[in-house]
Amino acid sequence: MLARCFFLLLFGISTTCLFAQHQDKVDFTHAKATISVYPDSKQIQGYVSYELKVLKQIDSVFLDAKNMTFQSVRLNRRKKRFENDGKHLILHHNFKKGKTYNIGLEYNTNPKQTVYFMGVEDGIKGNEQVWTQGQGKYTSYWLPSLDAMEEKVEFDLSLSADDDFEVIANGVLKNVQKAGHLKTWSFDMNNPMSSYLVAYVIGNYDKQELTTTSGIPIENYYYPQDSLKVEPTYRYTNQLFDFLEIEIGVPYPWQNYKQVPVRDFLYAGMENTGATIFSDAYVIDSVAFVDKNYVNVNAHEFAHQWFGNLVTEKDGSHHWLHEGFATYYAYLAEKEIFGDNYFYWKLYETALQLYEQSKDGKGKSLTDPKASSLTFYEKGAWALVMLRYQIGDQAFKKGIKTYLQKYQYQNVTIEQFIKEMELASGTDLHAYKSEWLNATDFPFEKVQSYLSEHSTSVAAFLKLKWELTTSLEDKTNIIQKYWDSADPELKTRIISKYHKSLTNEMILHGFESNDIKIRQALALIYDKVPLTLQAQYETLLNDDSYLTKEIALYRLWISFPQNRAKYLDLTKGIIGLPHKNVRILWLLLAALTKDYDTERKEDYITELFAYTSPTYGMETRQTAFGILSEVFEFQDQNLLDLMNASVHHSWQFRKYARDLLDTLLKDDEQRKRINGLLKQLNEEELRYIRTKLKLQ
Repeated sequence: MLARCFFLLLFGISTTCLFAQHQDKVDFTHAKATISVYPDSKQIQGYVSYELKVLKQIDSVFLDAKNMTFQSVRLNRRKKRFENDGKHLILHHNFKKGKTYNIGLEYNTNPKQTVYFMGVEDGIKGNEQVWTQGQGKYTSYWLPSLDAMEEKVEFDLSLSADDDFEVIANGVLKNVQKAGHLKTWSFDMNNPMSSYLVAYVIGNYDKQELTTTSGIPIENYYYPQDSLKVEPTYRYTNQLFDFLEIEIGVPYPWQNYKQVPVRDFLYAGMENTGATIFSDAYVIDSVAFVDKNYVNVNAHEFAHQWFGNLVTEKDGSHHWLHEGFATYYAYLAEKEIFGDNYFYWKLYETALQLYEQSKDGKGKSLTDPKASSLTFYEKGAWALVMLRYQIGDQAFKKGIKTYLQKYQYQNVTIEQFIKEMELASGTDLHAYKSEWLNATDFPFEKVQSYLSEHSTSVAAFLKLKWELTTSLEDKTNIIQKYWDSADPELKTRIISKYHKSLTNEMILHGFESNDIKIRQALALIYDKVPLTLQAQYETLLNDDSYLTKEIALYRLWISFPQNRAKYLDLTKGIIGLPHKNVRILWLLLAALTKDYDTERKEDYITELFAYTSPTYGMETRQTAFGILSEVFEFQDQNLLDLMNASVHHSWQFRKYARDLLDTLLKDDEQRKRINGLLKQLNEEELRYIRTKLKLQ
């Protein structure tokens, strides 16, 4: 590196050596970008102008710019020579201290990541989407920008797209102009943010408009066909917002708030400033709400608007300040809605996961930038629970408020946060830091004591576990002492963990309850349903839970072959969760049930095999791949779909597809079939499959 820097200095190029660090001699303050998005060619054309103040004389500045072509680069409106190494744009000039400069860039690019073009090639009108995911430092794939989190800029975006679509981005929509078949949406931001939080979505959407108690406008977007799912999807949105604003003690820091579901999103959600993008797997109806709802993700991304967006970590060593805080405040918001029992049982479940991780020697400190999500999110939340417990509610809230106000629109470290909490509480937190932030082990015994003190339900469960482990008394008798007074959360845990010691009376009592979770726990404990419980188990098909319906349908179908047609008739037409869990299972069972609806059996099989197609979301596709691979031989189209999935942008789904493909390639016949389909693959698919075939 030193030799490289010396060589460049000979030619007057010094800033290339600074790419790994923050440009502390200049302050980029404002960006105004005009972006045209072309989904068919997956191309972006844009113009962006930056204002920057020079804090100390310097001979060059740079912007991060991945794989971009620049048509024009201007400094204070004059054309300027520049360097473009494929990763950075470098401008050489005698930048004078105290002066303000304007940089104007005209460019185009075909982003290799960060911008995702969905549904462009499936031929289904209205299925197209374009969305971004900057995640840390990747906005520079579509906008010349500053990847460093420490660079905070006020971004104003104008985006042009086909007038059939809606465009959503950070900030307030100031105007929409139409020219031919194109529209340009112009958005204004008032305050600075890190570039990874700049985002937009283009697609076919309608919206629900709300206003919070403090007057902040909220826009909840949805696909036009999902109008009946708006209420359950966005349920409690206003309540979550109002609670967090009061609990945190600092007004919401942005002009408005938007939430937009997209297909095949990389995560559950992403807290772009004032504009959360989230997975449309959370777009649900009222029945699905009990199984998988958006409430936690909703609250988590809300909380990030303060913790992560208003104050931003200096670097990855301080990531707790983002994820631990958002997780903690989301749990508090859920506590407000679902009650104390829900909150403490959630904490208990995460404590068990952290304890297992610690026992396995995989525990990490909260200051380790390479720690797992479990550590940053769940251990991070626990660290705040215990900090509040140690210093008290009043000092905790005072410290949080002071911390946010003091460092608003700035970058922060853990030490700065701890200092504010020490000042607010008058407490030396050295021991706290050692135990909760720096240690790799999880203090499970201390956590259990805390839970026992705050939750009678969790305390009863821990006491029950202890008695069952240490007492010589009959286990059923011990459980009976707790059962009669147990709340639904406790009964659910007792059923799941100790069902073999339950009396018939307890089991019948559980089936007779109206609690969906208790009944779902009972559904799960039987691989084969006892004849004595057939009637009770059949009632599970009527529960308002798609997971319960799925479990009950399969286990009844297995357990009572003579009634298979009856069970299929009772569940015919149920789709289930967004990934079609009930429908896909139903199609499989209908196809396998002898003499059932024989005239339509081929239609059922055709529909089942079609769900591996890229026209469906990745969760649906993975469910279909899994079922088909266990029971049927893939058709050629399923193999093509699998090879398509093997280069999918989501690493989790891509890994699943590649593992399944590896299994198929071990079979000579399947390998031969795949070889015969190579001509039908696109360039990316073909490149990967050829590599795999050479390796086998």
